Amino acid sequence: MVWTQTSVSVKTATATPNRWDLVALPLVVGLLALTAVGGHQMTAPLASLDAPAVSLDPWNLPDYALRSTLRMLAAMAASLLFTFTYATLAAKSRRAGMVLIPVLDVLQSVPVLGYISFTVVFFLSLFPGSVLGAECAAIFAIFTSQAWNMTFSVYQSLRSVPRDLDEAATSFRFSGWQRFWRLEAPFAMPGLVWNMMMSMSGGWFFVVASEAITVGDHTVTLPGIGSYLAEAIAQKDLGAVGWAVLAMLAVILLYDQFLFRPLVAWADKFRFEQTGAQEAPESWVLRLFQRTRVCRSLLAPVESLLGRVAWLRLSPLAALTAALPPALRRRVAGPPSLALERTLDRVWYAVVAVAALALGWTLVRFIAGGAGWGDVGNVLLLGTATLLRVVVLIAIASLVWVPLGVLIGLRPRLAEAVQPLAQFLAAFPANLLFPVAVLTILRFDLNPDVWLSPLMILGTQWYILFNVVAGTAAFPSDLKEAASSFRIRGWQWWRDVMLPGVFPYYLTGAVTAAGGSWNASIVAEAVRWGDAEVTAHGLGSYIAQATAAGDYPRIVLGIAVMSLFVTLLNRLLWRPLYGYAERRLRLA
Repeated sequence: MVWTQTSVSVKTATATPNRWDLVALPLVVGLLALTAVGGHQMTAPLASLDAPAVSLDPWNLPDYALRSTLRMLAAMAASLLFTFTYATLAAKSRRAGMVLIPVLDVLQSVPVLGYISFTVVFFLSLFPGSVLGAECAAIFAIFTSQAWNMTFSVYQSLRSVPRDLDEAATSFRFSGWQRFWRLEAPFAMPGLVWNMMMSMSGGWFFVVASEAITVGDHTVTLPGIGSYLAEAIAQKDLGAVGWAVLAMLAVILLYDQFLFRPLVAWADKFRFEQTGAQEAPESWVLRLFQRTRVCRSLLAPVESLLGRVAWLRLSPLAALTAALPPALRRRVAGPPSLALERTLDRVWYAVVAVAALALGWTLVRFIAGGAGWGDVGNVLLLGTATLLRVVVLIAIASLVWVPLGVLIGLRPRLAEAVQPLAQFLAAFPANLLFPVAVLTILRFDLNPDVWLSPLMILGTQWYILFNVVAGTAAFPSDLKEAASSFRIRGWQWWRDVMLPGVFPYYLTGAVTAAGGSWNASIVAEAVRWGDAEVTAHGLGSYIAQATAAGDYPRIVLGIAVMSLFVTLLNRLLWRPLYGYAERRLRLA
């Protein structure tokens, strides 16, 4: 087995600029300058937002695009830190995973607007009188739209590391730190990069909500593409809407070329396979920096330091054990007894049960202050209606995007061409289609319960496509060559080769798509354009109406029931499928 990679010889001692440096250095300096300008604007006094923060003049869009992009990149950095910490703890600790994964199910089902309402006061109080507090609240809201699918992706990868690689790491006596950075993180990287793309694209939908923050009777509007688009929709200015969409497309193309395409080409070297890939993804930006001298020499010390850190034999538990007395050390160093394991499990279950009961009792008391048993029964029925929509939509999206994702993933050149288009479609705000949906349903007297449903999956179906493309791209070339040698074709090829290979990645996409569909139901089941409104029967429209009325007990009841449905769906369907993938479809 080898990690495929492209090596470029660099003489770090030679720091004389070459022609490639003449292109790369201005790019780096320009990006740093733009980041500094945007960062300075984020620390301005809060009073600077008292004037109209958003103008529909298209010439302001470059500045707005910079502000929105910096917020999304800051949220991405926070999401990566959360992902590696949370997913690793859930995958490595059986007891922690029993709690963290259900909690993650609940977190992805809570509407983004719910996070804003509970966190905006906290962030504003951290930085009183500064725009930075509102910026942190917006970044946190975008973070909640990015982190969950990335965490599920890394969790799935850590649970499906090939057994022979795991045994090799054990044979070399890797510490937990070395195993993570030399084996598990590289193995998870291809899938994570594609989920990062999906997170950036999916975050555009929530930028609209996160850049206009309401505190009591006061609304803080942050300059950005999202607030520009919201203002254009409020004024029914179709020309401004078109400018916002064009600006969004330009930003997506830029960070596709300068960020994600280099990451996809770089992460390709971590594919698990016995032979080198016949066709690898390419990036002109990555090739440019690989051919530079000054940039490479400046980065060489950082690369060396990171390599040394990754090879450290960090083992806090071993150091703690070594400090114990010899008699106690021998008892601790040995394998735990079965009786001790069962005792620890009982204690852990008891602690989790007590915490769950305390939280449940607090929710019941709060909900009982404004809702009765009739409301609970009604919400359960509405939740069942939304559940039916989610299941049907995920099934339809799977039938469409799984085969297309496989065909795209098998052709790196096609994937490079489709990549920016898919990112744009995933980022396209669904609320731009609300006028079309409302006018069409009213014009032809259609059933809203049926024809509003596609809006729920419009932005979340791409989780399935991106994960299937990632799984196909990471599929070992030697297995594809073996299937070709044995002349495995047609349905047998799909059934025995490719579908089992991408199934773990598909599960990650389906779980996050389902969770996102529940979240999207809040805006998709009750849509408005001007004075016209169309509402479908479902849990999303119930929460939207309760939010508009300021009925907090019913808001909490709706979110609690939504979290219950999402958790049950994951426990009864997705988790057993994850277990099957770990047992039967893991690369040996």
